[in-house]
Amino acid sequence: MNKINVAFIGLGVMGYPMAGHLSKNENLNVTVYNRTSSKAEKWVEEYQGQVASTPKEAAKDVEIVFVCVGNDNDLREVTLLDNGVLNSMKQGTLLVDHTTASADIARELNLKCGENKIGFIDAPVSGGEAGAINGALTIMCGGKKADFEKAKDVMQAYSRYSKLLGEAGSGQLAKMMNQICIAGVVQGLSEALQFGLNAGMDCEAVVEVISKGAAGSWQMENRHKTMLNDQYEHGFAVDWMRKDLDIALNEAKKNGSTLPLTSLVDQFYADIQKMGGNRWDTSSLLKRLV
Repeated sequence: MNKINVAFIGLGVMGYPMAGHLSKNENLNVTVYNRTSSKAEKWVEEYQGQVASTPKEAAKDVEIVFVCVGNDNDLREVTLLDNGVLNSMKQGTLLVDHTTASADIARELNLKCGENKIGFIDAPVSGGEAGAINGALTIMCGGKKADFEKAKDVMQAYSRYSKLLGEAGSGQLAKMMNQICIAGVVQGLSEALQFGLNAGMDCEAVVEVISKGAAGSWQMENRHKTMLNDQYEHGFAVDWMRKDLDIALNEAKKNGSTLPLTSLVDQFYADIQKMGGNRWDTSSLLKRLV
């Protein structure tokens, strides 16, 4: 069986282990690109693959290009500019974008790919760094069914669940919904723990009980202990969350949604940044209160 050539653009906290999982698939040849070349060289020392000097070079002669970068501007740089992947991808290939970005750029890339007869899937992920490392991400996808089916089999290397939710941009809209939900849940958990501490309760014991009922959540299960221990040097950074919430709030203005709770929690995260917690985990909302 001939191996499939794939490329992975962006070796950050998420992309590094995701590309690593692809390299472990004996049916794939993986080429990587990262803006900081030393990170790509380190990746090759750890995994099987090749390093490209530009996104354009990485995408040459591959069937699927995966991208996972920081924001809309980063995404345009590695896809649309002179050294971007779309300047070397061939007809019939596929671009899969794992960046958490706007729905607008997803639609823009879909249109540009369509003009070049290249498939496109916007595929933001949920599960954080731990999910990427453990190959247990959830992937929210937008695009055409045939393109999704082609991507799905390969994405299984680092995901536990993926679903096509509609046309291009739908994956990004779903990710916005995901972050809106998380913002409210983390704030609620923070307030509950503050309340319990002020009331003199054994919060660990209380969580053991209420996590088994309707109040239970991933955040409660995975973050309450570190929150109570004032430990935040891990997980999904506040800076990233504010970027994601800004995308959601801007989209809400366009579609007529009102997000009062999300807007409020976004400002609470701004308070955390003022406290120097830019890289703290999103569960650091408790830090404002105690």
